[in-house]
Amino acid sequence: MNLTRRQFFKVTAAGAGATSLAVLGALPANAWAEVRQYKLTRAIEARNNCTYCSVGCGTLIYSLGDGARNAKRKIFHIEGDPDHPVSRGSLCPKGASLIDFVNSPNRVLFPEVREAGSNEWKQISWHEAFDRIARLLKDERDANLKEKNADGIPINRLESVGLLCASASSNETGILTQKFMRSLGLVGTDSQARVCHGPTVSALASTFGRGAMTNTFVDIQNSDFILIMGGNAAEAHPVGFKWVIEAKKRNGTKLIVCDPRFNRSAAVADHYLPIRSGTDIAFLGAVINWLLANDKVQWDYVKNYTNASFIVSEGFGFHDGLFSGHADYQSDRETTQSGYDNSTWVYELDGNGHAKIDETLQHPRCVWQMMKQHYAQYTPEMMTKITGTPIEDFLKVCEALGATSAKDKAGTILYALGWTQHTYGAQNIRTMAMIQLILGNIGVAGGGVNALRGHSNIQGLSDLGLLSTSLPGYLSLPNEKAHPTFEDYLAKQTPKALRPNQLNYWSNTPKFMVSLLKWFFGDAATKENNWGYDWLPKWDKMYDVLQMVEMMYQGQMNGLLVQGFNAMGSFPDSNRVTEAFAKLKWLVVMDPLDTETATFWQNHGDAHDVDPKQIQTTVFRLPTPCFAEEAGSIVNSSRWLQWHWAGAEPPGEALPDLEIMAELMLRLKDLYAKEGGKSPEPILNLDWQYKNPHSPQPEETGKESNGWALADIKDDKGNVIVAKGQQLDAFSQLKDDGSTACACWIFAGSWTKNGNQMARRDNTDSGLGNTPNWAWAWPANRRVLYNRASCDPQGKPWNPHRVLIKWDGKKWTGADVADFKADEAPGSGMNPFIMAEEGVGRLFCTQKMVDGPFPTFYEPMETPVGKNLMYPKVLNSPAVRLFDSVKSRLGKKEQFPYVGTTYRLTEHFQFWTKSVKLLMIAQPEQFIEISEELAKEKGIAKGDWVKISTIRGAVQAKAVVTKRVKPLQIDGKTVHQVGIPLHGGWVNVSGRKQYLINTLTPFVGDCNTQTPEYKTFLCNIEKA
Repeated sequence: MNLTRRQFFKVTAAGAGATSLAVLGALPANAWAEVRQYKLTRAIEARNNCTYCSVGCGTLIYSLGDGARNAKRKIFHIEGDPDHPVSRGSLCPKGASLIDFVNSPNRVLFPEVREAGSNEWKQISWHEAFDRIARLLKDERDANLKEKNADGIPINRLESVGLLCASASSNETGILTQKFMRSLGLVGTDSQARVCHGPTVSALASTFGRGAMTNTFVDIQNSDFILIMGGNAAEAHPVGFKWVIEAKKRNGTKLIVCDPRFNRSAAVADHYLPIRSGTDIAFLGAVINWLLANDKVQWDYVKNYTNASFIVSEGFGFHDGLFSGHADYQSDRETTQSGYDNSTWVYELDGNGHAKIDETLQHPRCVWQMMKQHYAQYTPEMMTKITGTPIEDFLKVCEALGATSAKDKAGTILYALGWTQHTYGAQNIRTMAMIQLILGNIGVAGGGVNALRGHSNIQGLSDLGLLSTSLPGYLSLPNEKAHPTFEDYLAKQTPKALRPNQLNYWSNTPKFMVSLLKWFFGDAATKENNWGYDWLPKWDKMYDVLQMVEMMYQGQMNGLLVQGFNAMGSFPDSNRVTEAFAKLKWLVVMDPLDTETATFWQNHGDAHDVDPKQIQTTVFRLPTPCFAEEAGSIVNSSRWLQWHWAGAEPPGEALPDLEIMAELMLRLKDLYAKEGGKSPEPILNLDWQYKNPHSPQPEETGKESNGWALADIKDDKGNVIVAKGQQLDAFSQLKDDGSTACACWIFAGSWTKNGNQMARRDNTDSGLGNTPNWAWAWPANRRVLYNRASCDPQGKPWNPHRVLIKWDGKKWTGADVADFKADEAPGSGMNPFIMAEEGVGRLFCTQKMVDGPFPTFYEPMETPVGKNLMYPKVLNSPAVRLFDSVKSRLGKKEQFPYVGTTYRLTEHFQFWTKSVKLLMIAQPEQFIEISEELAKEKGIAKGDWVKISTIRGAVQAKAVVTKRVKPLQIDGKTVHQVGIPLHGGWVNVSGRKQYLINTLTPFVGDCNTQTPEYKTFLCNIEKA
């Protein structure tokens, strides 16, 4: 028997003497360089997860400290968890330096306030902080809450206060944040999800039914072909990238990378393609055209599992770059107006309300024919003219993708912010989703559209609805015009099946919504008052991050709560953000680290030149624990809810976000009970039945997310299946009669009467790399979404060598939990995409996207070309939202001739790691990558300081002159691109002030989600 030294010490500590173990042959294996592990013998071990990217690597945290003598435990060592199915003990440079994050000198230790116009922080007590902030909230709410609109509809909307939710907070913190903010009437609420992967939700939900990564990191090993485009997995998700290498080693899988830069992913690829930033739809549209022209189609899949046969309404059309419903549709003038009326973007229905179809796919208005017509213009020649990608390189991608149309082959796509952070980010993703449907790559092992989320729990915060118009579980927050009453909400949010015998799981919306309202308002939510529906705020427009900054800038938002979100680094056009923040009356920042957001009022010379005396914003800085100091769950990109445990208490006087929100809420309840005020019901009736109301525990809010029975739940025969007060087993047990409460229906099953399923640690492989007893995945612990599509309509797997699920004669079983009705026999006509009312994947996307049912190429808002070569009449997206106040802040190619794009480094993460000493040592300087050709043209040598400027501002960085960036030929002209790592800021441990790179980026967002445009902007470069 061989044991590691650490395992040996664990066993001996359990009671067996070392001598006895030696007799049994259980001596530790030799470990000559393991001196450090001796000190682990007396340490306390806690299992946790890395706080950075969405791989969610497992970590082991070691601490020492004698609690009996009131000495706080101190974390002194963090290493990878060898049992974790994805990371298997690995950590990237960021994960390996987590100990320096925990012990950063930039940790905030005490509550402080910066009074208006002051130039210093003043330490205050928590009591004073809570009292002052609660009073500010109540006064602002009483002064500005809109109780009803002009039509007398209750709207309970507070627009003058915003809340920015964290990206690394646990789900248990996130769900209480949801309860806190909606009871106040807040609609200006957003998380980092808006800034990074908002378009993922919009695109994937519109195409498949759910807005999440379809497969898992481990499943990448099953792929026959991998395309990395719109991301750089080796750099941004390095431990997850090991499964790409595994696929190459096991299967000889071909890897192709398409990116503006030759990056770290490209360094191990079989082929690399350059592309002009912002032109992905021209490239991918040409791929669709090639696949159709060369008959690289999984025909059985397309005919049965997509809406290719559905007939589109006669009123729908597309002409010269515009869809029907635009004011300039079929006119000769150039498009200047924004917005669509999408009423024609629908199917033709029969008398039963079902979509008409043509199984032959020959009808001129069937989706297949309209798609062929739409992309006929996207030829390889047009593609290379727009993108700069050589045709021979483009054809390599087409051929590799086309090969996966074979039923026994599968290809996957890995993407990240390189696709999302554009004005048409959602349509970038939609185009690839369509390609994967054409190839039959959705629902199969080794396939999928794999959205690599940026942050450790940004998937979870999306799931919990921490966005301006969302509620948990991807329910919509009510809209004042569309949903004036509860009946209206249910009627419009509960879809009817568009084909016979489809599961159409969103038909259960009434159960989800009533159970959610019972969680919000408890016993006060009754059938007679529509479960408290009118106590929720109703929105009239998106109050996303860009909208909030615009409102601050216009003096319409007076207060802002910031929960672990460095908005100064995350929001575009940072100079304008500074002006907007300076118009706030008060700002509350809750964070474990000092940030640029908390110190926006300080002068930092060239990096941030402001006058504190002129900034009259009162700023509170409240210390919170970091990831290693609190328990809870996070959701990685693969949708796994992983529970972690605290390794130690936080330093100084830091308090958990749960406790901060609880103290504020209890003070608000008390103030409204004593003083009254505007619309007190949502606050006074907010359910707050925690064992210690001042300090809700993660275990309590975790159970709330799962849901519980408020009365005995019985089956059809009258048998009690869930007793009153007991945790629910699954979302199928939710009711619309008020007998169940559930904070997030897709999390039902995560904490059942059998305990915390998120804490499970059995890494047994059930097949194809699935580990169903490790943690828990939404929905219903499924690991590969839409996996019914891995079998043909008769239930036969397309690939008998990669069987995810199969029909055993009574039910679906296999390596994964079937994403289907468990006992629905093959051949019934029920189709795999159970969250879509059609039952199939959508090539044509009806009324789901604001900028069109087919992705269409438009130039970036700042274009180096100045014209749309595909559609000369329409330069930019016809659905873009552009505030009047920023129209003059868009640059032109004449003044700013080069294309800039931002990216992430392996050694850094967003704006956190500049407070980590080891990582600042690894990457101490801000730099810009430029081509050798551009460097020669500008007289710049390697290592020179250069000034990068846009119409919005300028930064300075070191020049890296490299072959990794090449000039491209676009329509016969040379276009230079430059790459700039996004990390930086004046709060760091390097001893040198750094710049915020978002100083350069434009204040405009994705048409569907308003995720800011960071990946394509015009700039100039000169020696500093």
